[in-house]
Amino acid sequence: METVAARYLQAAGLRLVTRNYHGRYGEIDLIAKDGNTLVFVEVRYRRSSRFGSAGASVDLRKQKKLVATAQTYLQQNKLDCPCRFDVIAIEGDTQDIHWIKGAFGA
Repeated sequence: METVAARYLQAAGLRLVTRNYHGRYGEIDLIAKDGNTLVFVEVRYRRSSRFGSAGASVDLRKQKKLVATAQTYLQQNKLDCPCRFDVIAIEGDTQDIHWIKGAFGA
């Protein structure tokens, strides 16, 4: 699903920087640039909403891991720029894409 999400973001004008960044605290699925903003993207897929939506599955624990991993990325690459955390939620067999910009803050 990350490939689907990456294509969707690129079609929307974002420039993909890296995929599957692994840091000490976890993984970030996609990192992209939206103008001068660095965007950390979590991709979630749910075939059915029976147990909740794909977007809702990014709970507080996961958010904290993403923030810590993003901080590691910024430090390793000596970056000081605006950042944003987005979620790409892909639902169902039809792969409906919901882009949640600024899904949570650091």
